[in-house]
Amino acid sequence: MTDFDATLKFYKALGFDEVHSWELPSFNLKKGMMLYNEKINCHIELFDKDAEIPTQGRKRNSDDEFIENSILHICFTVENAEKAREEALKSGAKDLSEGVFEISLANGKKSIEVRNSLVYSPNGEVVEFLEKMKF
Repeated sequence: MTDFDATLKFYKALGFDEVHSWELPSFNLKKGMMLYNEKINCHIELFDKDAEIPTQGRKRNSDDEFIENSILHICFTVENAEKAREEALKSGAKDLSEGVFEISLANGKKSIEVRNSLVYSPNGEVVEFLEKMKF
């Protein structure tokens, strides 16, 4: 994690609260924190940048802007994708979608219309804000 405090502030702005923090010397973890958003019943764990914790893909090098791996992003259901994007940008995110996407997702049997926006968190995770819809 490039900036633990900025990342924590970002997720708090999205409605997450600190529920537990810990150290784990056997994994070189000096600062681990569990966050929880009761409204959406979701947990997120944050670890300091030196932690030697198993993750998807490889650890980001200092000169990497971001890393693509098997987990694509975190997706939150929201009422308004543009408003959520604007609030995230105010809380330290970097813009990824430059507005709201209106996309038709079709698979030959069914077509679904979605509205969403995307940002990078202060730590580089891709965060999607998807307006409520039925799949």
